[in-house]
Amino acid sequence: MLKIKGRITAALTLAFAPVFAYADEPEDWAIHGQFTATEQGHPSYHSPYSGPESLDPKTQKNETTDLGLFVGFSPWQGGQFWANPEIDQGFGLSNTLGVAGFVSGEAYKVGKHRPYFRLPRAYFQQTLNLGGEQEEVKSDFNQLAGSRSADRVVLTFGKFAVPDIFDNNQYAHDPKNDFLNWSILEQGAFDYAADAWGFTYGAAAEWYQGDWAFRAGLFDLSIVPNSIALDTTPFRQYQIVGEIERRYSIGERGGKIRALWYESRGYMGSYNDAIAYADANPDAGVATANVRHFATKQGVGLNGEQQITDELGAFLRAGASQGKYEAFEFTDINRSVSGGLSLAGMRWNRPDDLVGAAYVVNGLSRAGQAYLAAGGMGILVGDGQLPHPGSERIGEVFYKAAIITDTALTLDYQYVENPAYNRDRGPVSIFAVRLHSQF
Repeated sequence: MLKIKGRITAALTLAFAPVFAYADEPEDWAIHGQFTATEQGHPSYHSPYSGPESLDPKTQKNETTDLGLFVGFSPWQGGQFWANPEIDQGFGLSNTLGVAGFVSGEAYKVGKHRPYFRLPRAYFQQTLNLGGEQEEVKSDFNQLAGSRSADRVVLTFGKFAVPDIFDNNQYAHDPKNDFLNWSILEQGAFDYAADAWGFTYGAAAEWYQGDWAFRAGLFDLSIVPNSIALDTTPFRQYQIVGEIERRYSIGERGGKIRALWYESRGYMGSYNDAIAYADANPDAGVATANVRHFATKQGVGLNGEQQITDELGAFLRAGASQGKYEAFEFTDINRSVSGGLSLAGMRWNRPDDLVGAAYVVNGLSRAGQAYLAAGGMGILVGDGQLPHPGSERIGEVFYKAAIITDTALTLDYQYVENPAYNRDRGPVSIFAVRLHSQF
């Protein structure tokens, strides 16, 4: 029944797309929308044992769907208010568990069989023009058509996602149009503030000057790590994020490099303390929840992108975070390196098609490995034991084929070695089909 409803929704989306089409003239308001349906599965794979947060070793498949609107208006020059009401449904594989670099950016940590309503974004953004060349801005999701100066300050506050502002990359950042793996879409070790759906309350400031950009933000952490509820008490549990961006050209080919730093301040548990507490209290079990106290966790990252030809681009990300404390929001990764290529289909006369290939290596700290080996559970991983730890390695390839205007079908494949850092389990092949339409 859900699949039938999904197909009906998709058909309605395509049918009414022309009603909401806008020219790229200056806008005072706009309404855009999108529909995405993803089906993902894997065959059975080698697994001598499993735990509470393992990827199911049996053949399985799951689907996710979401239908969203992007409603915005400008109350005055440079100001924009945006709200993104959304209807979601579905589950990630194994209820979004079992792989630290999880395999679908379309899957949340909260799954439901029936469609449910959410408002993931509701924020205000003010652009202050400082001079320089005028840039034309096209009408798009959360963006009104118009113009802006190259040198500018942009202020954003309300409810949105930290990656809306930070760790952007034109080749790997959008699970509806490019890669699906979490640790390819973002820096895997970037434990950014978020609820279980990936959004938070906060404020950010961006300063664009010449070839440079500087960004800073302050965001609410969850009440407890990996929670559906955010701690909205000012300055009780929060995260500070900073990023520097340098834009450059090699010949006529543009590129960007970004350096990121973050610090989370909240109630979190140490892996070693959790093990020691369990040794002293055998009935308590090994859990960071037993030893949480106010602490600070930091991380850094690099993010680069480079246009190689008119059709081909490359990206590279690397990040690391403190390995003493539990993951707070994103996933159980302390070190991550990813890179890949993105190729548009101009050479075979399909310019709207896209091919992508990427590879990522994720690592967990020694303290984190000892915690999992003792039976502890992380945010996404926990096989109940870890006698032979290793780096989690994931390759992903996809082909996105344009069907009609603003509608594409994507075939995606991921090969996961050592899922959840466990060399006893896997490898596993994961296949996905994604339909995305926007208007």
